[in-house]
Amino acid sequence: MPFVAKRCGVNFSPPSVVVIYEDKSTSKMRKRVIPVRNFSQFSDCSKAAERLKHNPRHRDYLESISVSQLEKLHVRLREHMRGLTPEQSLAGLQNEDPYEEDLNKLSDEDLAHRKAQMDKVFERNRKQRGDPDFVYDLEVEFPEIESQGACSWDDESDDGF
Repeated sequence: MPFVAKRCGVNFSPPSVVVIYEDKSTSKMRKRVIPVRNFSQFSDCSKAAERLKHNPRHRDYLESISVSQLEKLHVRLREHMRGLTPEQSLAGLQNEDPYEEDLNKLSDEDLAHRKAQMDKVFERNRKQRGDPDFVYDLEVEFPEIESQGACSWDDESDDGF
């Protein structure tokens, strides 16, 4: 990896992604402005981020930036095109808590997108037999749950079932 991204952001006019990176061969900090083409207020941010990440012209510079980070930058661009201020779009991004969101209220397209994100996190965290830190039959204690006390459905009672 000859380039390591240090910071990234967006320019609203013209719409572009700005990457400040370190060139490992010269140890110099440089700035690259990547134009975001064919993007409107109705565009799909996840597809645009994937397209930009895999663009052969910019691939080396974006290698150390995750697709989810690029997607957030595209969301900021799209919301600016819709007329929101940068503060409003940041507030919208910060309010997104994946554990507090009601997935039953999402459209089919949004639900499929959230499930794809969950699958990526699962695959990244999954331990397989070939992994060096794989442990068969791992048992984990969760002390914060034990301190809350036992639940009523945990009781060993004979209810006739």
